[in-house]
Amino acid sequence: RTGVSVLCSPSGGAVLIPAVQDGLERLLRTALPLSEQQGDVVFDAPTSTWSATVNRLTVNLFLYDVARSGRPARVDAPVRNPDGTVARRRFPLPMVELSFLVSAWAGSTRDEHQLLGDVLTRLLAHPTVPADLAPAALSSPVELSIASDERNRPRDLWTSLGGQVRASFTLVATVAADAYP
Repeated sequence: RTGVSVLCSPSGGAVLIPAVQDGLERLLRTALPLSEQQGDVVFDAPTSTWSATVNRLTVNLFLYDVARSGRPARVDAPVRNPDGTVARRRFPLPMVELSFLVSAWAGSTRDEHQLLGDVLTRLLAHPTVPADLAPAALSSPVELSIASDERNRPRDLWTSLGGQVRASFTLVATVAADAYP
């Protein structure tokens, strides 16, 4: 946590990427479980400089790609206001895909593989970030999927980050972008 105040989108909700990251961190801390005393969930670029500073159990979710999803835009149902008027969005909300390179860091390769396997199975068990763990300000559920290696090529990412190739996978979080008031 950086202590930075929460930024707002044009519609007044929480900023999309930090809100998704908060939901992912809550999910992993709850599902693993991984308390703040036991280890870290971070979103830093896993460069060789960064990895030299890791000294405890760490799950890293590095956001390396943001793209508009091929899914249709989300059309919200009209909402009845307390005064009886009906409000509806003028435009459907575009769906966005956030791609994270997920890796685990521990004292030994065996421990890293165990932690990475635990992270993978917990994420596979949750097709979405559960509503009680997701920030309320998001305009849709955060859908989770594991991407194939052919689409995102994690080994190329490791090379471009200046690090050695290590066990990892790509997590894609798909969510509606609350881009319009």
